[in-house]
Amino acid sequence: QVLLVESGGGLVQAGDSLRLSCAASGRTFSIYAMGWFRQAPGKDREFVAAISRSGGSTYYADSVKGRFTISRDNAKNTGYLQMNNLKPEDTAVYYCAAKYTASSGVYYSTIPGYQYWGQGTQVTVSS
Repeated sequence: QVLLVESGGGLVQAGDSLRLSCAASGRTFSIYAMGWFRQAPGKDREFVAAISRSGGSTYYADSVKGRFTISRDNAKNTGYLQMNNLKPEDTAVYYCAAKYTASSGVYYSTIPGYQYWGQGTQVTVSS
């Protein structure tokens, strides 16, 4: 089992940047593929970005492609989501998630695919 804790959220203006972190504890972080999801008020939770356990493969939702970058540092047991050129529509609670996989190059973009979730961190972008 792995425990995930997000940090780095906050209130920013449109066009600003934020970097979210996802600190993992418990089992070795490198055996888990990781993803970021978000949920805006009144909306369903949606996929944002995913990364393989090795970090060599990444995948993004169209709405964030070119603005967000997912990465991980397995030595530090931490995943990241760098968010640039933020827009008001990016306002949401952001969650990191982890899924055990035996495949180093696989990532997952669906909610049911993930076994472990953090508590979320709020990102608010003002116009």
